[in-house]
Amino acid sequence: MTLVSSSTAGHDDVYRGHLTSALLLCGTLLTLCLEGCSNTDSSDVAGNLAGTVSFQTSSLFLESSQDVMNETSTSNDNVEGQEPARRVSSFLVIGDWGWDPDVHTQQLLSRSCQETIADTMHAKFEELGDVDFVINVGDSFYPNGVSSQADPQWDTKWRGVYSKKLRSVPWFSVYGNHDYFVDKCACSDDTINDCAQVNSDIKNLDFFFMPNTSYYYTHPELDLEIIALEMNFEWASRSCLRTLCPNECSKFLKSKQLAAFELFYERMKVSKASNIIVFTHYPTDYFGAYPDFLGNLTTSPGRQITVFGGHRHNVDTRSVTSIAPNVAWVVGGGGGWGCDGNEQGFVVGEIGPKGDVHTSPVIVSPSKCCGR
Repeated sequence: MTLVSSSTAGHDDVYRGHLTSALLLCGTLLTLCLEGCSNTDSSDVAGNLAGTVSFQTSSLFLESSQDVMNETSTSNDNVEGQEPARRVSSFLVIGDWGWDPDVHTQQLLSRSCQETIADTMHAKFEELGDVDFVINVGDSFYPNGVSSQADPQWDTKWRGVYSKKLRSVPWFSVYGNHDYFVDKCACSDDTINDCAQVNSDIKNLDFFFMPNTSYYYTHPELDLEIIALEMNFEWASRSCLRTLCPNECSKFLKSKQLAAFELFYERMKVSKASNIIVFTHYPTDYFGAYPDFLGNLTTSPGRQITVFGGHRHNVDTRSVTSIAPNVAWVVGGGGGWGCDGNEQGFVVGEIGPKGDVHTSPVIVSPSKCCGR
């Protein structure tokens, strides 16, 4: 198994934050206002990268209850609602989950939604028995990210919420826009030394697995490849104002996104995998300015591609730009910030014997999130 990293390394409504200090109030209200604005595409980019490191993978489905609603599964090559012939591995996908007691929207006044989703993920993990990894699309630590690996939020917002069993497998992760605000990573191209969430040791399960801000990982035994892309330049005009380097942040985020695009196009050319998972913090509807990118996600002969993004706080395939016949999800309904719909929860991925990926959502009861 091989993993390679790059060398550089919700939003229909205006949110109102609940803050404990005037300073946090000003900064957060600015962010909430900006995130309520419509999505604007940035100019086209293309870039460069290089670098290396390595890893491995595993299945799932949960009994529905009063608190959990399973929906129709989605797969590129299976009849809708039909289970794969045989499952050899599985994974879970979540995003936008790191709820903060001082800074949140009026829709989520407690950690109850995040905890309900976390408990449901644990139950699904136990039921499936073969989950090999979690994909995390970012905004893991609201409102400002973590400043280092010693930051107590690793305990209060992740280790203390998601069970030890859930954290017994690698969490493949990318940065969300909120994750950059107090992280030096927004102000540097030295991702190894300056990025608080970067961890290249796949065996160190005390942190996410993120060897660089963009990277890929191959499972040749499953005919499967995972590609993680850093795309926060798409939100730079909103996010950079809150970072440690507001005047330079955009330059660094653009550099990281250039590297992400180059990694993606290179993998599309040389990857031998028939099945590819691509994930970033943003769903496909944020990439209208990049027709070549969307075209590669849509048309890659001989491949099945499944895409996951977050940022918008719901779990669905309806609101994204279609990449049919391939499948794209928004999975930002992790209970950390707000609700852009009633579908809060996570996605289950099941991997077939030839690496084919079959996906389905697990949605918690609306009464547990957002009061709907």
